[in-house]
Amino acid sequence: MKRILTLLAVLMPLFGVAQTASIKKVQLAGDKIIVQYELDDSNPNNEYLMNLYSSKDNYTVAMTKVKGDVGPEIKPGTLKTIEWNFKEELGEFNGEIALEVRGKVFIMFAKLQDFDVDKSYKRGKSYPLNWKPGNNNPIHIELFKGGERIIGELNHPNNGTYLLTLPAHAKPGDDYRIRLTDSKRPDEIIFTDFFKVTPKVPMLVKTVLGVAVVGGVIMAASGGGGGGGSNPVNETNPSQPNPPSVSGLGN
Repeated sequence: MKRILTLLAVLMPLFGVAQTASIKKVQLAGDKIIVQYELDDSNPNNEYLMNLYSSKDNYTVAMTKVKGDVGPEIKPGTLKTIEWNFKEELGEFNGEIALEVRGKVFIMFAKLQDFDVDKSYKRGKSYPLNWKPGNNNPIHIELFKGGERIIGELNHPNNGTYLLTLPAHAKPGDDYRIRLTDSKRPDEIIFTDFFKVTPKVPMLVKTVLGVAVVGGVIMAASGGGGGGGSNPVNETNPSQPNPPSVSGLGN
């Protein structure tokens, strides 16, 4: 298979002369292409949305099988790297391909703050969700388990706060995450990392309590079946005897 890579150094339009991005190096690594680029900006505090495009579709749609310095919140700097799995994205490919890196100054519509994905969250309880708003567009707040949407609130004011209540019937698992979406720009989406949801009362405690109750019933039954003559003891209130049994009813 012959693979010829044509490199493009891309100037980012509309940003002014102090902001540029350029591809510096491309190398083939098995089924992946490693792209190294520089992102220059006189303001180091700016953040960018960076994407990789190819000539395969005339630079129409950004590549999705990518990782590294790609996507939102990319800071200016040198030695930026994008790893693209071109075989997974394009299938078997033979021929010439050109690559292009594009970016734009990116202001996140919401930036989550202090949400700890390493802790466990109990179903049936409520937790504050806080973020830093980036615009005034209402946002959608949704809870997912794997790919299944569990609950959500649409068009919530982008005011930086929301009280998330985990459903009492939610199945325990470590594949939960929260999705925030800009209601007026549905392609702008934020996912938290995965976190764990657990029962409100641990299953082990529930099991132990159940055995204790059953044991009490068994003990009461064995205590009342003893040996004749005296009245059995009332297990609910041991100071009071049970009423005497009457034999021969119905005979």
